[in-house]
Amino acid sequence: MFAAIKEQLDTIFREDPAAKSVLEIVLCYPGFHAILTHRLSHWLYKKRVPILPRFISQISRFFTGIEIHPGAKIGRRFFIDHGTGVVIGETAEVGNDVLVYQGVTLGGTGNERGKRHPTLGNNVVVGAGAKVLGGITIGNHVKIGAGSVVVHPVPDHSTVVGIPGRIVKRSVMAGDEPLEHGRLPDPEGQDIQNLKERVAELEQQIHSLVQALEGRMVGRE
Repeated sequence: MFAAIKEQLDTIFREDPAAKSVLEIVLCYPGFHAILTHRLSHWLYKKRVPILPRFISQISRFFTGIEIHPGAKIGRRFFIDHGTGVVIGETAEVGNDVLVYQGVTLGGTGNERGKRHPTLGNNVVVGAGAKVLGGITIGNHVKIGAGSVVVHPVPDHSTVVGIPGRIVKRSVMAGDEPLEHGRLPDPEGQDIQNLKERVAELEQQIHSLVQALEGRMVGRE
């Protein structure tokens, strides 16, 4: 237990430059509280203890604003930054070294049964407000931009943005740069820009055709 707590503290110091001391983390980091509480509720859940695991998770939700179902499988060095509004469903699976920001949902798409929540690989970053829905698999070293809605599987080493989520970058290397929301591609904006350029090109062609036609008509006169 103490080793797990130390590992979680080390993770926060590594991922959050605002973390100044162990005491600050222990007292002021809801993500720290939520993940440790989940470790306990998940252990009880696996032991098939009735009601108590859900009750513990609800207490944790009340104090932290983070809801993690006790059935969710969470890997090592998982860090929830800020945390308010994070929801992780019962059949969700999260790999090692995963970072999620506030408002993230790892949820389902309806009333389906069985594996209805996503599986996240290792070294995944999920931006603020992003939604990953359904029993899909998100590969290793994937980055999901803030506000994205992902409903389809994503291969390793990809960057996903938009609604619905679209892959805008792929890499074969594990050492990609960190997720920088200010530098993410804008596929919808690029599509609009391409459309504007195409319209301008067609307008120019029509203008040229009209001038040629008028020139012929003048010549006949």
